[in-house]
Formats: sequence, C-alpha cells, structure tokens
Amino acid sequence: MSEFPHLRGFSRSELIELFAGLGEPRYRADQVFRGLHGRRLMSFEEMTDLPKALREKLSQATTTRTLKVESKYTSIDGTRRFLMKTPDGHPVETVFIPTENRDTICFSSQSGCPLKCDFCLTAKLGLLRNLTAGEIIEQIVIVLNDVYGIGNDTPHGTNLVAMGEGEPFLNFENLIKALEIMSDENGLHIVPGRVTVSTAGIVPKIFEFSELENRPNLAISLSAANDELRDKLMPINKRWPIDKLFEAAKAFEKTLKRGERFTFEYVLLGGVNDSDAQASELASLLRKYGLRKVKINLIPHNPAEQLDYRPSSPEQVKRFKEILESQDVSAYIRTPRGRDIFAACGQLAAVQQTSVC
Repeated sequence: MSEFPHLRGFSRSELIELFAGLGEPRYRADQVFRGLHGRRLMSFEEMTDLPKALREKLSQATTTRTLKVESKYTSIDGTRRFLMKTPDGHPVETVFIPTENRDTICFSSQSGCPLKCDFCLTAKLGLLRNLTAGEIIEQIVIVLNDVYGIGNDTPHGTNLVAMGEGEPFLNFENLIKALEIMSDENGLHIVPGRVTVSTAGIVPKIFEFSELENRPNLAISLSAANDELRDKLMPINKRWPIDKLFEAAKAFEKTLKRGERFTFEYVLLGGVNDSDAQASELASLLRKYGLRKVKINLIPHNPAEQLDYRPSSPEQVKRFKEILESQDVSAYIRTPRGRDIFAACGQLAAVQQTSVC
C-alpha cells in the first residue's frame, strides 16, 4: 500500500478533520474534495484554486493516486479492460462497458479472490489483499477520465457493479465507505440506485447489508439449486449452504421497497447445471422460500483454457430461460461483453495480452 494516506478514500468529514489539524480552514477541505471527486483531478498540482504552499504541504504528506495503469485492452464490442498495479505490485482490473443508454464500470474490491469458485479464472490468483477505499474509488476515476477526459461530464451517468476481482462482502467496510464517498452530490454523485454489489453468499454480510439506510442493489451468485452441486462449483456453500443463503435472501427481500427487486446470478455451464430438470429445480427452490421480488440473470459461461468448463449452447440458454418463465420466474440472459480481451464475467485474472489499445 502507499506510504501516504490516500485522500481519495477520505470522507468529507475526515478531510475537514485533516485540514483542521493542518491549521487550514474548512473550505479548503471542500475544495480538495471537489477537486478529487467532482473535477476528477489526479494531482495536487492541478488544484490551482489552492495556494502553492498548501499543495506542496499536501503532496509531501498525502497522495491522490496510487494505481498505475499497466495495460489497457479494447474489445471489438467497445468494452475496455484496464489492468492496474498497486504500489506493492498487486493487480487490479476494472472494466468499462458502453451501451447506447448507459455506461457501466465493473470494479474490483480485492486483488485476486479467496473463494475458489471452480468456474472462475480469478480464483486462480488466490487472495492477494483487500483494496482500500481510496483504491476502489481511484479505479472509477481513472476509467472515467480515460473515456471522457478529466473532469468532463458523462453523457448519461454511470452505473457501477462490484463484480470485478474479489468478493466485495469480504472487504465490506472499505467497499461501503467508498460507495458512500462516491454518492456525494459534490463528488462523483453515483447514487446507490446506480450501484449493484455482487456476493457469492457471505450470509452475515447480507444481513448487515440489508440494514443499510442508503443501500445499493444486491446480486447473489448462485449457479446451482442444490448443495451437492453448489459445494463443488462454489466452495463457500460448505460454510453457508443454500438454506442459510436463502434465509438471508428472504430477510433481504422483506426490506425492499415497492417495485424493487434483487438478483440471483446463474452461470450456465454446458452439461453441468443447464438441464431442463435443473431449470425446474431452480424455480422450485424460489417457490419453496416464497421469493417473489427476485430476477434471475443467466450468464453464459465465459471460457478459458485454464478452466474445465464449456458454455451452454445458445439454444439451451434460451430453453433454460423459457422453463423459468413458464413457472413465473423473471429471467434475463446477460450478453457476454469483452470475451476477446478477458474482460467478461469470471475471466479477470490479470492476463497480459500482446494487443494493447
């Protein structure tokens, strides 16, 4: 980690306290907060509304950035994958996904991941370390500046998904702090309704997440409707099996407001979890727990040589969806993005490629 405090991870109140300790007035803290987040400036030198002496003082004791962009890859579908490195040499990957009506940034909460999901390439890295709140925010700023230029407005806002490297709920405090800072109207102003956090099923944190007053959207990675198969695909299930997971999901559903839903993500693996019977088993599981405010995101597996799985056929993906819908389950198929640059779901493993854009 950086030897200096990362000011991008300081809340407004923490900045005020810091500047008070430096003998500076409160409005200087507000200027720095707007510079870091609202204007997306990358250095103190760019904050020309601050006195030169103060800029020098800050640069000698704090930092505004720690991540270094090692490589950037651009897919044929417009998706961009950013491979960054922390000061201590760990990889961080962030993906920009453009669409006609919105842009989405998929960000990482950890470098690597400890959960060992059998179908996920990130699992091969293992856990390297948690990212700080400042590093989580810095990813977003780097991507926005690369796409739109420093400080420029985005044309239709930005959606965030915590679905990059790592299990977000194993870095819960830093994640929530980063999201709170990014929601500030004088900063990035990415409100909770535009954010989705994906978990593999850290049950105690689902309960804690449900109690947050300003809460992002929740997605739970499921990928199997029985414990035997889920134990193999997602070993976290051995600690919190499906009944415990669905108790937490049921409690979360009770906190939803009218019109709100949450998501189960189901990675479709050819010949493993994509049969007609398994689609019906999934629908039966939802009925068993009385879950009504839920939708299923069907994710065709994104292949890699290091993984012993193949994607379901397009015909079977469609069939799986139709079976769910015939049993009153809302189901959607997620279109793979960025497969050719290892940017798709489950492919983030700090892969270096020869084609760099």
